[in-house]
Amino acid sequence: MLRETDFVRAVRDAGARVFRVGGCVRDCFRGVLAKDVDYVLTGMTEEQLCTLFPRAEKIGRAFPVYHVRVDGVRREVAFARRERKTGTGYRGFAVAFDPSVTIEEDLYRRDTTMNAMAMELPTEELFDPYGGRADIAAGVIRAVSPHFTDDPVRALRAARQAAEFGFAVEEETLCYMNACAAELKNEPTERLMGELRRALAAPRPSVFFRVLRAADLLAVTFPEIAALAGQTQPTEFHPEGDALAHTLAMVDAVARETEETKTRFAALVHDLGKGLTSQEMLPHHYGHERTGLDALAAWNRRMTLPHDWMKAAIFVIREHMRAPRLTRPGKIADLLLGIGASGLSIAEFNVIIRADHGSLPDYLVHGAEHLAAMRTVTGRSAPPELSGAEISRWLREQRVRILKNSLLEM
Repeated sequence: MLRETDFVRAVRDAGARVFRVGGCVRDCFRGVLAKDVDYVLTGMTEEQLCTLFPRAEKIGRAFPVYHVRVDGVRREVAFARRERKTGTGYRGFAVAFDPSVTIEEDLYRRDTTMNAMAMELPTEELFDPYGGRADIAAGVIRAVSPHFTDDPVRALRAARQAAEFGFAVEEETLCYMNACAAELKNEPTERLMGELRRALAAPRPSVFFRVLRAADLLAVTFPEIAALAGQTQPTEFHPEGDALAHTLAMVDAVARETEETKTRFAALVHDLGKGLTSQEMLPHHYGHERTGLDALAAWNRRMTLPHDWMKAAIFVIREHMRAPRLTRPGKIADLLLGIGASGLSIAEFNVIIRADHGSLPDYLVHGAEHLAAMRTVTGRSAPPELSGAEISRWLREQRVRILKNSLLEM
């Protein structure tokens, strides 16, 4: 097995230098364990690398990046490079990666100061020409240079890292983010989805959307969420403010209770229809469950959403208003069985309803037990003379009967 010490020795014996870069250096100063270790080499050619490490796998097309197995793990090894913007999007670059490129030049092309640090091996000497360590200590996300705008998705990455790390984005960087607006409209939606997925996994997902709004990018990237701003609500039910304030408070409340991104997404979009309410109807939002499904469908057409997110979100949008207000056993049975079919657990659905309404009815508190009791009867138990829709009706009747007894016992 090639150990890091052997990898470094081989590179240095060839007259080159090797640095740990990017997230692993940043995370070292954040005091967290790095998930990945990436290396940058200076003073070396591709041919030299392939001679030293014949099993290295080339993965980069626009510029040479290799996977080398170090300490039993496939790690990314790149050559220091300069970049010059020549077109639009993340592919519109001219790249130079000859052995004369210095580590300082390589760091200059990176997005933010905390990601523009390098640690030379084996000495572990820190190269921090743009003050990344100080910005980490201060909890600040700061662009290295105007080159921040070269890749427009860096704007979403900065907002996402603010949500992940609890950092603030400084003012000039917000301006650079705003300058990405035009190109963001034409970026592949998969790249935006990647940032959304990671933002929803952050401790406070709301920060992602707040930072995008501060940079005037929310309407460009997630217009259905942006439409909630200024949509007033009855203050007796929503003292926190407009529909956007309620939504962002909701997603953070749910994030404190579950790490499931589909549940967090369902919370994010539960009131999506309020963005389509006419000004004449405000502060009321009659029928926003129906318009919410329309808004979600528009979002999915623009940016294909994961199937499990859609399944959970459709159910929550449709049911979140009536879910805690049911009185008839048949309706309660349908709700509980519907939760089971939505991909959400009863516990996850309850997290959303509690965050939205403040409390839960007993039939949801004990919903898991009720659902388990109803599921003891299946269509296979139906009388043999029944078929098709008759079996479905019989099964529902039996499950409602079981639920009635279960409700009495609780």
